[in-house]
Amino acid sequence: MRGAQTWQEIRRGTEEILPEAELIDRLNSGTALRVKAGFDPTAPDLHLGHTVLLNKLRTMQELGHEVIFLIGDFTALIGDPTGRNATRPPLTPEQIQANATTYQNQVFKILDPQRTTVAFNSTWMHALGAAGLIRLAASHTVARMLERDDFAKRYRLEQPIALHEFLYPLVQGYDSVALKADLELGGTDQKFNLLMGRELQKQYGLRPQCILTMPLLEGTDGVHKMSKSMNNYIGIQESAQEQFGKLMSISDTLMWRYLELLSFQPLATLETWQREVAQGKNPRDIKVALALEIVSRFHGSVAAEAALADFEARFRSHALPEHMPEVTLTAPSSTGLPIAQALKLTGLTATTSEALRLIEGKGIRLNGETVSDKQLLLEVGTPLVLQVGKRKFARLHIQPPE
Repeated sequence: MRGAQTWQEIRRGTEEILPEAELIDRLNSGTALRVKAGFDPTAPDLHLGHTVLLNKLRTMQELGHEVIFLIGDFTALIGDPTGRNATRPPLTPEQIQANATTYQNQVFKILDPQRTTVAFNSTWMHALGAAGLIRLAASHTVARMLERDDFAKRYRLEQPIALHEFLYPLVQGYDSVALKADLELGGTDQKFNLLMGRELQKQYGLRPQCILTMPLLEGTDGVHKMSKSMNNYIGIQESAQEQFGKLMSISDTLMWRYLELLSFQPLATLETWQREVAQGKNPRDIKVALALEIVSRFHGSVAAEAALADFEARFRSHALPEHMPEVTLTAPSSTGLPIAQALKLTGLTATTSEALRLIEGKGIRLNGETVSDKQLLLEVGTPLVLQVGKRKFARLHIQPPE
């Protein structure tokens, strides 16, 4: 390992490294490590939350380590029970294959395809066969599985746990055996599965892997983790304009979190920016730099500059202020929050009746566009700027119903 700065980059944004001293020893040995991260192709599109792990893989790749992008086409058949309060319905093989193809196209916007090994865990799991899977299942007890938080909670609440769900952490752990991984990366919610890989490697006579966990990135609402179901995500394949606008909509506080986990700017640069903001620099300038970097990564610098120009044209033409109140509201249902109700709850209008009159009189703007539909429902998770007249504004984040 090449000094403290290298270790600082490896640790950047991480939640936990286990065991840390053991990973430092392996890095200091000078031998390239086999670094693995697995992704189940459960949906066709990746979002910026997924790229937190991909960015860390890229860091390890740039430091000369062997990166393995593992597509969990076999584990996707089981369905990851992590964080679930109900059994996840398995996908069909055709859905999994289609999603896996799109994953490969998307990840190479971050990883170097010439230095990345793409693996599918169906390769060794099909070879393991039914008898091998039974032997694998015999390596752990039901009591051990129930130590896992989501299983324990569902069991306590008498919610169903299908037997095949117990196989998921075992199969993910066996992936580390098959790949002889030295280091596995995963989200904080995957810690049980990552440790399973370490335990199984010991049972198979291999040197146990180290594990590195990354936090789950908050979505544009700044509250819930980024996900399509929360509609607070920024997709890798969204248009440059959509990506840019969503990134500019995040709060100034969340901006630093995104810079730490998503930006490739050196840590020294981030520290300089933080000092400058503390001394009075407008955080909007830094948010623009972040948006330009992210959009350039997925669409190129020309498209990013065009997205900036489009953003300026749409929003600056309506004289949006640099700073405005930020309000978080909870939608009454999954369909969204009625705009008249939102205007009242944000304090932009005194009553919903006033809000409806202003909409009828073309006095309300949403994201710079005049609102004409009095029945408009504001979507959960979508970044919004409400404007009443020329001087009243609010940046609105809508949470899903509890």
